[in-house]
Amino acid sequence: MSAAFAIDLTDADTYPSRRTEAWKYSDLKRYLRAAPQPSGTAEVGPPGPFYDLGGEAIVFANGRAVGVTDFIASGERTLRLRYVSDAVGTGHTASARVSARAGAKLLLLETHEGAGSAYVAHNTLELDVAAGAEVTRVVLVEEPEDAISIAEAHVKVEAGGIYRQTIVTTGAKLQRIETRITHYAQGAQVQADGLYLLNGSRHADLTSVVRHVEHDGATSQLIKGVARDTARGVFQGKIVVERGADGTDARMGHHALIASERAEIDAKPELIIYADDVQCAHGNTVGTLDESALFYMQQRGIPAEEARALLTQAFLIEVIDRIQHEGAREVAREWLTARL
Repeated sequence: MSAAFAIDLTDADTYPSRRTEAWKYSDLKRYLRAAPQPSGTAEVGPPGPFYDLGGEAIVFANGRAVGVTDFIASGERTLRLRYVSDAVGTGHTASARVSARAGAKLLLLETHEGAGSAYVAHNTLELDVAAGAEVTRVVLVEEPEDAISIAEAHVKVEAGGIYRQTIVTTGAKLQRIETRITHYAQGAQVQADGLYLLNGSRHADLTSVVRHVEHDGATSQLIKGVARDTARGVFQGKIVVERGADGTDARMGHHALIASERAEIDAKPELIIYADDVQCAHGNTVGTLDESALFYMQQRGIPAEEARALLTQAFLIEVIDRIQHEGAREVAREWLTARL
């Protein structure tokens, strides 16, 4: 994958197609040939799934900010970042900037909430994790089947910082959730997890690039997914270890289930290593549900659909269990279970 592709919703000439290597599985130009009309105002509606965990909020309604768009965290803080879309047939963009100062401990709870249908959204987050800061970001994405959405996060993790990320999504007509992390290492740790659960003709693309630019840093990534019906799941993960980033420990894994004959999974894990004395590995598996386990459960009186849901949950839940914040972990677990 090359450098980030600069997309401008008002200019159709900037829309990437399958000829762009990093977008070959998510051909935006195929679905969006002309710039959409700008969105109007939106109703923010219910407070979102993370409301009970408290904290402050940054809210975008069809791209328009309700209040501030920049947030600086010091000490122990909770921030809820909400992107709410309901403008049918229109497009909008939104951008936010979040900074965690040295020593801060920030819980960032992000939701992409789509009502209506057939909108186009492009949301961008700039996130800085200072030396010695700790940020946990949990993202829940639920959008209409006719929506087109692109969400980008550009994350900088300074020396000794800790950044943990978990993305949970159910896809859309075309959905891409991209994370780009610059890892200044020197004791810094990154965890970049995610899962997708796709039904119907939904499409979800989880793309990430982690660049280790200094020595003695660690990255752990676990992505899991399930595609049913005619859905398509995409994982593109790249870890780059630059020259001088000796002592890097980087692990990446993507594991997916295809639950129908017409579903599709495309996976492209990559390691690019220019340094010596590193420990790096990646793995990728795509399979189906264990038929013997399914038969065993049915023999004990569990209906076939319920058995499939239970096995699917058992497969995906490992990603949720890696969320270290108990409250966020339970919200994500309940959110996922309700969609199985």
